[in-house]
Amino acid sequence: MNEKGNLSINSENFLPIIKKWLYTDKDIFVRELVSNACDAVTKLEKLVRMGEAEIPENEKFAIHVVLDQDQHTLQIIDNGIGMTADEIKKYINQIAFSGATDFLAKFQEKTEQDNEIIGHFGLGFYSAFMVADKVEIDTLSYQKNAQAAKWICEGGIDYEMDNGTRETRGTTITLYLGEDGKVFLEESTLYTALRKYCSFMPVPIFVDILKEPTEEEKEAEKKESNTLHVSPEEAANLTKEDALEKLEQKHSEEPEEPKPLNDTTPLWQKQPKDCTDEDYKTFYHQVFFDVNDPLFWIHLNMDYPFRLKGILFFPKLVEHMDVMEGEIKLYSNQVYIADNIKEVVPDFLLLLKGVLDCPDMPLNVSRSALQNDGYVEKMNSYITKKVADKLTQLFKNDRPVYEGFWDDIGVFIKYGCMREEKFYDKVKDALLFKTTDGVYETLSEYLEKNKEKHENKLFFVSDENLQAQYIRLFKEQGLEAAIMSTTIDKPFVSFLEYKNPGVKVQRIDADITDTLQKKEDEDTSEAKKQSEVFTNSQMETLFRDVLNNNSLKVSVETLKAEKVSAMILLSEESRRMMEMMEAYGNGADLKAMFANVKPEETLVLNRSNGLVKYLLSMNEKDGKKEDMKLLCHQIYDLALMSHRPLTSEEMTSFIDRSNTLLEKLASFEASK
Repeated sequence: MNEKGNLSINSENFLPIIKKWLYTDKDIFVRELVSNACDAVTKLEKLVRMGEAEIPENEKFAIHVVLDQDQHTLQIIDNGIGMTADEIKKYINQIAFSGATDFLAKFQEKTEQDNEIIGHFGLGFYSAFMVADKVEIDTLSYQKNAQAAKWICEGGIDYEMDNGTRETRGTTITLYLGEDGKVFLEESTLYTALRKYCSFMPVPIFVDILKEPTEEEKEAEKKESNTLHVSPEEAANLTKEDALEKLEQKHSEEPEEPKPLNDTTPLWQKQPKDCTDEDYKTFYHQVFFDVNDPLFWIHLNMDYPFRLKGILFFPKLVEHMDVMEGEIKLYSNQVYIADNIKEVVPDFLLLLKGVLDCPDMPLNVSRSALQNDGYVEKMNSYITKKVADKLTQLFKNDRPVYEGFWDDIGVFIKYGCMREEKFYDKVKDALLFKTTDGVYETLSEYLEKNKEKHENKLFFVSDENLQAQYIRLFKEQGLEAAIMSTTIDKPFVSFLEYKNPGVKVQRIDADITDTLQKKEDEDTSEAKKQSEVFTNSQMETLFRDVLNNNSLKVSVETLKAEKVSAMILLSEESRRMMEMMEAYGNGADLKAMFANVKPEETLVLNRSNGLVKYLLSMNEKDGKKEDMKLLCHQIYDLALMSHRPLTSEEMTSFIDRSNTLLEKLASFEASK
């Protein structure tokens, strides 16, 4: 048989189109050709089970990837179903006719619901021309009395067919690597691609590297074969005869049986009851190269209404979402497709790490993205539900463990609540808040616990260091606040109020609760007020003038904590507005919109504090105007330091002013 012809396509530019547009990554040919070899084996296995084919007893199925560095060839060899010459004409020469589709249609009744054949498009084979100038197929069909067939194409639309040389059932594809593929002559490059795409394919894959060893390598191998590796203790008692006997035994030993590159039964294909915690941790470390153990995991195993298997791991996360990176690997019948495909996995779940194997996925022609349909939406909803169910189950059944995870998973859950309303509805009762007392409470628990002190209010802390004074005041009065210090907490505060009408969420420096204020009898209060030179309005005028800040509000209150001279309160609404402006950047439109927005500050002076008492009783007519200015500045800066860091200019002024006040105090003491 000798035949020449043209591939049944409409354009001579077909192969260049494949190179440039069908696939984005050059190494994709490894996935396509090796998965095709897996398909060939899978088809034969099915035919054997159905009684449609026979194979020698105890025959082992395998795929061999053979790299010949001297000949610049790469071979993918399988012992699967093979092809006849007519099948080559049908499946190879007629581009885009899918062999897998035809196979399934032919045996549809006998294969039940099996759909484990990977190829659906008939184009994967042609990815070989992305790296090869010439491609050769040598194949022998499983059919009785079949004749081996060979197909050769050199990168255009012309092919040549003849009788093949293969003597055993299966297919050998030989790629003659060209300029575009020479990088795959490197062992490391080839192994990287194989591990990326083929680590979990269902048929054992073996790699053979053929190259002529150098003289140095030959000498080293010879030296190694004549070297005994024994411990110093053994060497001390080893006679010449014993050494010769051990060396002879070494030469006669059978070489170790080669191990496949891949794991044909990955963990996600097993039943959860058959997997141990150690199995999950080992798999996690091997796949994601994370030195930390995962916190916990969800094993997905669904057969109806669609098939989905996989494992989602909750890694030990960092607190700030802007440096969090997850990795969800998507597979189809154990063949790697891509990472983090958002159509399948809700974007908030992309903060996790995991693998998902979806045989029924509606992939596009290059298997790299999903076609939109109802299947994807159902799969998305199922995954979200399983994650929510796992979290609520853990919260209800093992709350101490759940609380121990919260610092790592809290950001993920909050983000998920804001992104997926259904997710929020399922996990809202498992949302925790770590408080300044070091305990974890739900919103309802916090409100119930503090209802007599501040009804329907959730106070929170965004920075424990900067707001330490406010926290101390709260603790002294038996109050607590939730710690909400991550990036996600800024929008989450507004989200909480939206989802919980009637509940007010305020930062700890936004208001003074009644519990912090000291209640005095009316007579005492009047007596104190009469001893004060300044009224509230006069004090506000004084501070505005001294600080050159006409928008500053000043209030004089009697607080229980006498050591605190003053506090700055920042309007919750204006602060959120400023945070929104910062979050959305500094565009021209935003700048114009927020040009007149300033944070509304209120300076609360504590009438119980000795320094404030002195300031209130001072009279500028007594020649103490400059001292009053110094005190006003100092009191304000002390309050400001508990609110935010001072700028370099503010800090310099604060230090200079502190020195001046200390000098005045020393001079006053010396004059006594």
